Amino acid sequence: MKTAAAYIRVSTEDQVEYSPASQLEKIREYAKRNGYLLPEEYIFTDEGISGRHTAKRPDFNRMIGIAKQKPKPFDAILLWKFSRFARNREDSIVYKSMLRKQCGIDVISISENVGDDKMSVLIEAMIEAMDEYYSINLGEEVKRGMNEKVSRGEAVSIPSFGYDIKNGEYVPDPVTAPALRTIFEDFAAGKGMRTIAMELNDRGYRTRRGNRFQNRTIQYILNNPVYIGKIRWTPTGKIDRDFHNADTVIIDGTHKPLISRELWESVQKRLSEMPKTKYMRSDSPKQPFMLQGLVRCDACGATLCQSANGSVQCHSYAHGSCKVSHSITVKKLDALFFAAIEGAVDLGNFKLDLSYSKAAATDDNKSILTQIEREKTKLKRAREAYEEEVYTIDEYKESKASIERKIRSLEAKLTQTSDTDPDEIIKKLKGKVTDVLPALKSAALSETEKNSIVKSFLSKAIYYKPSGDLDLFFLYLSVISFYSMAVPTVNLARR
Repeated sequence: MKTAAAYIRVSTEDQVEYSPASQLEKIREYAKRNGYLLPEEYIFTDEGISGRHTAKRPDFNRMIGIAKQKPKPFDAILLWKFSRFARNREDSIVYKSMLRKQCGIDVISISENVGDDKMSVLIEAMIEAMDEYYSINLGEEVKRGMNEKVSRGEAVSIPSFGYDIKNGEYVPDPVTAPALRTIFEDFAAGKGMRTIAMELNDRGYRTRRGNRFQNRTIQYILNNPVYIGKIRWTPTGKIDRDFHNADTVIIDGTHKPLISRELWESVQKRLSEMPKTKYMRSDSPKQPFMLQGLVRCDACGATLCQSANGSVQCHSYAHGSCKVSHSITVKKLDALFFAAIEGAVDLGNFKLDLSYSKAAATDDNKSILTQIEREKTKLKRAREAYEEEVYTIDEYKESKASIERKIRSLEAKLTQTSDTDPDEIIKKLKGKVTDVLPALKSAALSETEKNSIVKSFLSKAIYYKPSGDLDLFFLYLSVISFYSMAVPTVNLARR
């Protein structure tokens, strides 16, 4: 029996006839009639996502990645309609050609049976052209409608912080409007954006999408003329650092201003006097470092990223949503890393992280890995549902707790199904780390090469402030594969 995958996509919640459930039901019926096996792990779904471009469709990209595996995992990809695959002819041609010619995988529309003769090529191309025309035309109609609303001074987006929308018009929100005025008053009085963001977070305020305030959130608010009764609209959606471009339109709105014109002008004057480096990214190139992408803040879990002065800092602290500074020079961070890893080797004390990778999986645990992957996708979607206000905070917490329990249970099974003795893993890990330490300490290797080696066995490093400790966590399943692959070796004398 042939194996098939299913790809399901809906752009909006009101597409009832093409809902994920109804699409999947029809695809299952087609698969059964035509002798296809449709495993659960090969059902890919992108909900509430446009088909104009593939870059922002996570499950589509995951499906393409799996399709490239050898031997091929499935023989066909089943769709409700070709428009579910792509509404951009360029993307459609590229991916269909790659799947059919390089992978031997057909792309089948179950409701648009075009056949397999030479005329079918023309018919399929016409269907794709019509889908792309529909998508472009719909976008133009939506933009035309928004332009018309803007011309009347009406709201065209989600309400800005401090406002609600009623009957298509901004109205002050009694809960957040006072906080909005405080933001402007505090900044005009000399308070910094980061301080304002942290104070809002401490008082329990969140952005419209449920996120914590950051420097850039405050910067955006301070530059938004909606608060003096204006509507700002950029049809292209492309803005510069001042939040507009040549196409930006600013007109009088029909809503009530939340701040006075005098306060607005005072804030704009201070913004114009601030050095650009205060709220612009540095143009100086950042150099790679050995622990790039691996070291994390103990307070919030965010990655430590390079700052303009060559040190590293908690990403969330730099943006105003973490209270603890984790600034440290790369040189000191490397010294902490070597001290920690040498201590682990000396004591044989390796903390194993139950992270996983497909490359490291055996036949026995691949199904468990697939289930974990699907649960983590559910966790991400639950978070997105909360941010889009589909879930309440209680619903999100309940869903999150349930999914995390399932993941922990699966990870426990993963450990049990491994036929590798943990003590043996640690023994081999100790030997291999000892082998690569001279290369990691040598100036002969580039920081990028060192980073690649470290990532082959290290899951993450947690940096604690103010104690200055560094905890290392080593990959569990990747350790197993680590010994079956060729780790980069270095001829230090030759270098």
